[in-house]
Amino acid sequence: MDIIEAIVLGLIQGLTEFLPISSTGHLYIGRHLFGLDDAGIFLDTMLHFGTLLAVVAVYWREITFMIKHPLSPLSRLVLVATIPTAIIGLLFKDYFEIIARTGETIGWEFLITGLILWMADRWKDNGFKKVHDISYTDALLIGTFQGAAIMPALSRSGLTIAAAIWRKIDKETAAYFSFLVSIPSITGAVILQSRQLFTTGSHALPLSSLLVGMVVSAVFGYIAVKWMIQTLKKGSLKGFALYVWGVGIVILVLQWVNFF
Repeated sequence: MDIIEAIVLGLIQGLTEFLPISSTGHLYIGRHLFGLDDAGIFLDTMLHFGTLLAVVAVYWREITFMIKHPLSPLSRLVLVATIPTAIIGLLFKDYFEIIARTGETIGWEFLITGLILWMADRWKDNGFKKVHDISYTDALLIGTFQGAAIMPALSRSGLTIAAAIWRKIDKETAAYFSFLVSIPSITGAVILQSRQLFTTGSHALPLSSLLVGMVVSAVFGYIAVKWMIQTLKKGSLKGFALYVWGVGIVILVLQWVNFF
């Protein structure tokens, strides 16, 4: 992996982790095009660490508050949302890793992501709940959708924002809470991937390229979080839906002609 490839993959991870278009699905495409399929675990760990730094940089005040006040309402909501995500991830981790390696279903998953975003957009004007209005039931549903996004091309941010909108949470708060609950989810993914690296080893990659990819991922992840929150205040999810539908259709066609 050279520096240019690292920059491209870091940009893909940084933007697509927080835009509702699936980072894992896009990274699979990027790695496949660059011939880096064997480097999946190591590369994903470094790039995910970059986006973890990004979201921590945006929400450091909230993180500090929750650490100091672990029993606060916000801390409990994040914990409740994390529970179903962790259960789904631990129970089905091996199964979904097989799906992720083959990439056979990612075209269909992009299409499903688009459908969910389109449906959520039709509900977007009905939201009224702010953070203090979010219930444990809301948090559980959002966490369950986040767990479902372990499928390679189901967007984590897309599914959690959609779930929040369906629970009558306003768009800006939906994005805020989606990104907040991503912190333990991404942290868990990095820890699990790191453990796997130590136990199974990994395809060797230049450290300089990995560090460049991580930094680019962090920078563009920070930009994506800020931009997405502003976009959802007045914007629509339909553009993202159309985009992932287009990606899904292209992948299905390429798979059909045995080109991908």
